Amino acid sequence: MRAIRVRQFGGPDVLRIEELPDPKPGPGQVLVKVHAVGINPVETYIRSGTYTPKPDLPYTPGTDTAGTVEAISEGVTDFKPGDRVYTSGTVTGAYAEKTLCGGHQVHKMPAGVSFSKGAALGVSYSAAYRALFQRAYAVPADVLLIHGADGSVGIAAMQFARARGITTIATVGGEEGRALAERYGARHIVSHLDSDHMQQVLSLTEGRGVDVILEMLASVNLGNDLTVLAPGARVVVIGSHGPVEINPRGLMRPEAAILGMLVFSASERDQASIHAAIMAGLENATLDPLVGREMALADATEAHQLVETSKPLGKIVLIP
Repeated sequence: MRAIRVRQFGGPDVLRIEELPDPKPGPGQVLVKVHAVGINPVETYIRSGTYTPKPDLPYTPGTDTAGTVEAISEGVTDFKPGDRVYTSGTVTGAYAEKTLCGGHQVHKMPAGVSFSKGAALGVSYSAAYRALFQRAYAVPADVLLIHGADGSVGIAAMQFARARGITTIATVGGEEGRALAERYGARHIVSHLDSDHMQQVLSLTEGRGVDVILEMLASVNLGNDLTVLAPGARVVVIGSHGPVEINPRGLMRPEAAILGMLVFSASERDQASIHAAIMAGLENATLDPLVGREMALADATEAHQLVETSKPLGKIVLIP
């Protein structure tokens, strides 16, 4: 089979396509024939060597694929060859024509969901659900602020929130992002390019503040987040590019909390809950992943360059 391999950490050009033997499932494992691979920004950090822990070299990047079950090992009873599935993790890496997964990393996919959309589910929708419901315990009638709502996690979070009766205020960076936020259920939209955008957020809540914030870039926004918190508010840090200075007094009067979130820290039980919710959302059409661009597996280098430089709207998907 063909697979992308990383033999040294560095820029996108370290992604090389190679021929490898087909993996074979061991106990409790499932072999998936990959039809589409979703690229996540974290994979660019891992490839560059700036993310810890670092994988052993060489490795095949990625966790999110969609395809069909090709083979199962003894003891696997939830899947059979031919099943349409998406993955939320792999044993051998996702950027490949075939990938080996633990049984808990594979999830059935409704017939009406394309493989490209299935490949956009794993990290983005898991992160959105975990942040909203397993960390912030968001409930109907909460007011939710999503920074960078036009990114893949933000789009997923808007869909989950709309289905649960949560009011979303979205920050975006341009007209395309505004259109996406409108499409995916934001009640209010502000431009984070406006110097007074956090004052706009406060005004939209008539001065009360927001109940939940999904923070994609804490190193830039966290200090300002503390100025718009409603009583009992929860700020969930999903991403950060470095340190930040805050005034803790912003947490004291509202008795608010800052919570960390890493989707890979979810227990198997929490993961089962996440993917049950994703399956329900796909079946009742409240979830609809956005695929921004499809590219060939051999174009993984260009795909990483796009993720790092242009912040594309929608998921970039590789097609083996």
